[in-house]
Amino acid sequence: MVQPAIVNLPALVEALPAEDRLRFKRIFHLAAADGLCVPPQDMNPWIESYFGSVEAVRTQHIVRVTNRLTFEGALFNTLRASRPIDGSGGTAAQDVEATIRATEGDAFCHPLTGTPADVFGRARGRHALTAANIAKADAWHSVIVYDEHHPLRFDAGRVADYVETAQEWARLAHQADPQARYPLFMWNCLWRGGASILHGHAQMVLTRGMHFGRVEAWRQAAARHHAAYGTDYFADVAAVMRALGLAVDRGTVVLYPTLTPCKEKEVQIVAPRLDDDLTAAIYHVLRTLIDRLDTRSFNLALYQPPLGPRSDQAEDDWEGFPFIVRLVDRGSLHVGTSDIGAMELFAQSVITADPFRVADALRQA
Repeated sequence: MVQPAIVNLPALVEALPAEDRLRFKRIFHLAAADGLCVPPQDMNPWIESYFGSVEAVRTQHIVRVTNRLTFEGALFNTLRASRPIDGSGGTAAQDVEATIRATEGDAFCHPLTGTPADVFGRARGRHALTAANIAKADAWHSVIVYDEHHPLRFDAGRVADYVETAQEWARLAHQADPQARYPLFMWNCLWRGGASILHGHAQMVLTRGMHFGRVEAWRQAAARHHAAYGTDYFADVAAVMRALGLAVDRGTVVLYPTLTPCKEKEVQIVAPRLDDDLTAAIYHVLRTLIDRLDTRSFNLALYQPPLGPRSDQAEDDWEGFPFIVRLVDRGSLHVGTSDIGAMELFAQSVITADPFRVADALRQA
């Protein structure tokens, strides 16, 4: 039996039952190749100290997966996790807990006096309230300020409350501006995740006219898939992940490490509605990443259908579009270099984490 691992993905796909193999090939393009190099003998001690063996560097097994519909893709080479990185140390390498404690007393610690409100006021939950973003990305853009300062301290109830408070804000903003229908919930944790304030918080944006570009791209991809094959795109992706042993089902929700991650350890959660099953799954994935896979800084986004009555425009048909959460690990807080470069911005992501190892952690937690 072929060992489940990303390097063995071509053999795993070929071993699938015919229906699952066809479903995989309709959605994904898969390529594998060996990267070769000839290091001078003088490099051998250095190579062995970082990579374990010279042979591992001479012949590197690389797998490339591309989604044929969304054109998202990733190049997997787990050897890159061992490469030396200049830029370690400096500010980012300070004690994380001390750095977080030093920010206690910031504006988010007293949001009623330290942050602005939206024109309709604030949405309030049990553990969070909203504040109008002082520097907006879109006309309707607010922050969900957590009552817990430490961004990594939360339980399942808090996560559910954060999401519900954000949804209440979106409903209030939509009432104030019925043309603003397209919501996006975001959670950037700590500086590697792009958080400018360390106090625990998320963000909610509501836009007009059409959904945000990457969300709309997924809607159109699903529509093309249904037109071509008469099946539900998201159900077919989940079926492929189950066939490969990557999916974990929790109630009405399915979650899996994707084969086309935008960055390390990306896990996607797909649910028919926003309910307790979905928020419990978000908590489960976050705690797995933090407690078992050493994640400290992350990004999370929730894709969801528009608010308000369904549009009669064919180009805005969201019938059957699920609620989708995407989560990624943004790398070590002790490394000063960025985790993205030209490949991620302009081509395809280069990934070190094996999705099969991530799936193992999600099942065991």
